[in-house]
Amino acid sequence: MKIVLDAMGGDYAPRVTVEGAVETVNDTEDIEVVLIGREDLITEELRHKRYPPERISVRHASEVIAMDEPISVAVRRKKDSSIRQGIELVKKGEAHAFVSAGHSGAVMAFALLLLGTSEGVSRPAIATTMPTLKGPFVLIDAGANVDSEASNLLQFALMGNAYCRNVLGVERPRVALLSIGEEDTKGNELTKEAFRLIKGTGLNFVGNIEGKDIFSGSVDVVVCDGFIGNVVLKVSEGLAETIMRMLKQEIADIATGRLAYLFMKPALKNFKKKTDYAEYGGAPLLGIRGTCIISHGRSSSKAIKNALKTANLSARIRVDEIISTELKNKRKPSRPAAKASA
Repeated sequence: MKIVLDAMGGDYAPRVTVEGAVETVNDTEDIEVVLIGREDLITEELRHKRYPPERISVRHASEVIAMDEPISVAVRRKKDSSIRQGIELVKKGEAHAFVSAGHSGAVMAFALLLLGTSEGVSRPAIATTMPTLKGPFVLIDAGANVDSEASNLLQFALMGNAYCRNVLGVERPRVALLSIGEEDTKGNELTKEAFRLIKGTGLNFVGNIEGKDIFSGSVDVVVCDGFIGNVVLKVSEGLAETIMRMLKQEIADIATGRLAYLFMKPALKNFKKKTDYAEYGGAPLLGIRGTCIISHGRSSSKAIKNALKTANLSARIRVDEIISTELKNKRKPSRPAAKASA
């Protein structure tokens, strides 16, 4: 599979993005990476790295969209940006997927402009994989839509279900709606109407779930609007990092801290791994005609590598087509597809 990577996207680009591409082709056999961006900078980063040269190519794009740049300005003025040109390659069929740790709003805007939405989808959504006590779950929408209608949340539920079943391998995902109480009478008008709509499908809908329970492992897909989803995502990331720092600080403050740390080091390492966004790499923008993966701006080379692997799997099993089928048959979810290897 040929995947385009926005070499200029992210806080540490192009160093980290190029490292991630090199690690990917050295670690896999079925991924070819097209690095798109400033050719001179990319080539310089590649100069002293070892990798199979036939599996990494460079395409020049002269412009970069800054993280704080207004989306409207970027779409109108930056025709030769790495994001636009990368998605253009997917549109033309010259690549199977696009990955970027850059401006997520610009990725969504250009994906809509150039690729369009899948049949039956009114709005795409970001599906983020997050850890629980029992395994990962999918949070959708994690930030693509600030304002949503109940019909949008219904589509998010269907898309999240399809992604969880076909990519994460959960045979019959438990789908829940994020609200302020478990009872179907709790919530605002949006969640109450969404509850009614989702309940009317053939999904394994388990009802409302409160924020305190989403990490318990009791559900596989959590549905919400993008405003709430992005808050949940950012709070979770910040809390995980804070807990790790607090633990290290508390250990350092006790007299036997050094000895205690030696005993606790394996547990702390496992905790960090489970809560590290780099383990999941990136979040797919579901509901578009094609595969686009949005990665964290602070992505490490490991996160980039895992994002490329996610893109490879999503494109290989054609998640966009599965979603179209799912939405076309709302009351008859399609049969599970065979899980492909990343």
